[in-house]
Amino acid sequence: MNYTAVIRTLGKAGEKYQRLLDSLCSQTVKPQRILVYIADGYPVPKETCGIEEYIYVKKGMVAQRALFYDEVETEYILFLDDDLFLPNQFVEKLFEELENNDADVVAPDIYPHALRSLKAEILMTLSGRMRARRGDKLEGYKIMRTSGFSYNKTPENKAYLSQTNAGACFLCRKSDFMKIKFQDELWLDQIGYAIGDDQIMFFKMYLSGLKQLTLFGTGIQHLDAGNNLGNKEKELNLIEGDYFFRKVFWHRFLQTPERNPFKQIWNRICISYFYGFGLLISVLKNDSDALEAKSRGLNRANAFLKSEQYKSLPKIEKKI
Repeated sequence: MNYTAVIRTLGKAGEKYQRLLDSLCSQTVKPQRILVYIADGYPVPKETCGIEEYIYVKKGMVAQRALFYDEVETEYILFLDDDLFLPNQFVEKLFEELENNDADVVAPDIYPHALRSLKAEILMTLSGRMRARRGDKLEGYKIMRTSGFSYNKTPENKAYLSQTNAGACFLCRKSDFMKIKFQDELWLDQIGYAIGDDQIMFFKMYLSGLKQLTLFGTGIQHLDAGNNLGNKEKELNLIEGDYFFRKVFWHRFLQTPERNPFKQIWNRICISYFYGFGLLISVLKNDSDALEAKSRGLNRANAFLKSEQYKSLPKIEKKI
């Protein structure tokens, strides 16, 4: 069970980053090395556990993960964000689940989607963003044709098959990660916010035929160093970025690889519903700022899909 822990960071998570380092060094199965990929121009943080090594790379949520990891000598990599706390048997449990399920990728469930209220569930379902599934004994997270996802509302503390996951933490072979050519998706960093990179990364794994798990009940804590809400300008930028991402994701990963003409038609109906519902809600709320942000995002997406940059991206093939 040899592995290397790799962390992407700007070096600004402070105490939360220290908790991550401490919990890594307290694992029953310790990492061979801790490699920290920090964005160019940012100072090395003062927090330390004494064994981490820093490597400067280009800034970006994708740029700081879509690397070749030449420094990694182990078969497995534990990918991490800088604001997590890991129980001391956490990594040991991840390896056990990979072996017991003959799987390729395992990620812990981090976000408490199952705790969402019924009212919030209904609103999210109507919007086409998320849908709760009850009584599912096999699957955790699944991608929907609206570019959203559905989640297991009633999970037990065990591993489920999934099509996507939260990217703050996951374990897989280095060779399997390299198969998905995540560097092809560097266009995501143009958004400027952490939108969609996890969904694309894991869905590429799924489409490439890798067996992917979501593990519930691990005790991992997402300490969340980010703070994007409470600022109106940032909120509008996030809305614009989200509406840009969903159209591009839909076109690149759902519509273009689909060969069944009837499913292609259904895909178009689903994405049209998502945008129509979202724009209508802003009209009914008389929220001109949100309406403009959504429209900008959609227009940017349509322009990007016609660009030479997008057309030059390698095509996505389904191997499932």
